[in-house]
Amino acid sequence: MSLGLIGKKIGMTREFLETGVSIPVTVLFIEKGRIIDLISKEKRGYDAVRVGFGKIKNSKLTKQMKGFFAKKNTEPKKVLKEFRVENLSDYKEGNEIGVEIFKDQKFVDVTAKTIGKGFAGVMKRHNFAGLRASHGVSVSHRSHGSTGQNQDPGRVFKGKKMAGHMGDRKRTIQNLEIIKSDIENNLIYVKGSIPGSKNAIVLVQKNVKNIKRTTTLEVNKKIQSEETKGTEKNQKKSSKVEKKDGKKK
Repeated sequence: MSLGLIGKKIGMTREFLETGVSIPVTVLFIEKGRIIDLISKEKRGYDAVRVGFGKIKNSKLTKQMKGFFAKKNTEPKKVLKEFRVENLSDYKEGNEIGVEIFKDQKFVDVTAKTIGKGFAGVMKRHNFAGLRASHGVSVSHRSHGSTGQNQDPGRVFKGKKMAGHMGDRKRTIQNLEIIKSDIENNLIYVKGSIPGSKNAIVLVQKNVKNIKRTTTLEVNKKIQSEETKGTEKNQKKSSKVEKKDGKKK
């Protein structure tokens, strides 16, 4: 596991490439994190780095957290996140990390809480077809039907698809492509959608899976190079034709 960053989902927009292709992107505002604590194998059995993100008033902290930040001689942070690392010697307490850690990264994994939908029926929650819409069905058109079996087993099995609370769950979308990163304004433009509403807290990490997929930007560069080669060939052909015509005259 490597270091990650916590940020905010600003919203969705689209980026136009030089070839005229428009790509749907989600804009993420990434706050700079500060390394607050280094956890060694001797302490806890593994090497890890604790990073703090966001600002919070001192008055909103508990006594325990006030003491913790006072001990570390750092300003209080709203969110603390622990990341396991391989080499602790690469990190120092007090150092800041930001968007620059994803400088050479093509893909990232994004974790966030999905939008809560409240108590939902089976047709919305599990895509059930529902019962018939004819007159014979009595006020149960959108019901799930029977949930049990017979006297044996005489109960409903765990995990049965039924109506219930929908959304508001932590979900990770893997292998999202980074289209653009604005280091000055601490912004990352990620291709596609991300769970959560606007201003939702988002965790961005380097992709776990090793992918050998060509990115949209690489495909765009190929198209551009082919187009330039084609135009150069056409120009050469036209110049040759003009020379021939000049000699005939």
